[in-house]
Amino acid sequence: MEKYLTVSALTKYIKYKFDQDPHLQSVLIKGELSNFKRHSSGHLYFALKDENSVISAMMFKAVANQLDFDPKEGDQVIVEARVSVYERRGSYQIYVNKMQLDGVGNLYQKYEQLRKQLVKEGYFDAAHKKPIPQYPKKIAIITASTGAAIRDILNTLQSRYPLVEPVKISALVQGTHAAEDIVDKLKYADSLDVDTIIVGRGGGSIEDLWSFNEEIVVKAIFDCKTPVISAVGHETDTTLSDYAADVRAATPTQAAMIATPDQQELYQLLEKSQNYLQRYINQYLKHARQSLARYQDYYKFKQPTLLYEQHIQKRDDLDRTLHNAMDNIIQKQQQRLKLIEQRFYVRHLHDAIKRDQQTVSQTQEKLHREMKKFITQKRQLLVQQITSLDNLSPTRTMLRGYSIIKKEGDVVTSSHDLTTGAQIEITMKDGQVDAIIERVRCEDDNR
Repeated sequence: MEKYLTVSALTKYIKYKFDQDPHLQSVLIKGELSNFKRHSSGHLYFALKDENSVISAMMFKAVANQLDFDPKEGDQVIVEARVSVYERRGSYQIYVNKMQLDGVGNLYQKYEQLRKQLVKEGYFDAAHKKPIPQYPKKIAIITASTGAAIRDILNTLQSRYPLVEPVKISALVQGTHAAEDIVDKLKYADSLDVDTIIVGRGGGSIEDLWSFNEEIVVKAIFDCKTPVISAVGHETDTTLSDYAADVRAATPTQAAMIATPDQQELYQLLEKSQNYLQRYINQYLKHARQSLARYQDYYKFKQPTLLYEQHIQKRDDLDRTLHNAMDNIIQKQQQRLKLIEQRFYVRHLHDAIKRDQQTVSQTQEKLHREMKKFITQKRQLLVQQITSLDNLSPTRTMLRGYSIIKKEGDVVTSSHDLTTGAQIEITMKDGQVDAIIERVRCEDDNR
């Protein structure tokens, strides 16, 4: 019995072999996602399959959060993974470390990333959409010079609204340099003073339509001052240019229908308008004739004097009322003027003015006397102060034989401040003298 292994022991051994094999630590695999599930824990569980085989796989939450796309059932992907054994079920599976879309999936991933970016930047906002002119004179058509798209648009324009002038602008609609060419043609069309621009092409794969998903094309459509109708692909194809355009058409034919009115509908509208106007005019004339008949039978028109007799009498009454009112106003104003004249006689006014003039004259004379007295006093005071300052001036003192002695810039006021050999400066009335002390004699000593 010792020779037999348990299931767990065998499984552990096989897992050990897998984990030790360096070729299984990092393998690159491509396939289709199948049975895809996102666990509440955040881990991803799915199978990777091709035409002949299928393998279980899982991705931990920390790695799954780093994905730049949302994986879903049926996606073609390429993964980098480690191969190991899940002991509980005894089956081998891969633990995915990296995942990205394969082939066309990469284009869808790029498409979705750019779409989210442009939405965030406001390039698809409805507030920027311009209305399509109802009755255009010129329409610029940007598409390939040959193909079903240009034929469908021209045929539709001719059948619906032959008055419009189509301006054909040939452009590359797929290929390496298609995006740059479309941008150039959009700028050219926007400068032609046309009413509407139709840009598009027929259907195709996502690779064929990719030029209309390029960021430069989307921004060129957004920057156009002329309304733009996008007609790229068929009804199920939606490009980023469709979102940026002012109107999106499912097909080139529908774009031409959106850009123009239908002449048959216009004929019907004109006919309806003509019938409506005819009925309105007939009804108006009928009512006018009835009104005229009523006026003709009106009794006042048979006796025209009745129309103005009352007005003449009313005018006379108003004229008398106006004259009476004016007379009353004049009388009241005259009475008021008499009262004012009685209150303010002109003679009294002259007397008051004369008295005021005398008062002003007396005040001026008094002011002149006071000012003259004040100035005289101030002059005398100024002379006294100048005399006092002159008597106290050091220069005045020096004129009487006194001098100023300085030592090192300070005035010497006592013999105690001087010593034998000290240098001094003597300021006299007519100059300065530099001297050296030979002897100092103070009153309180015998030096």
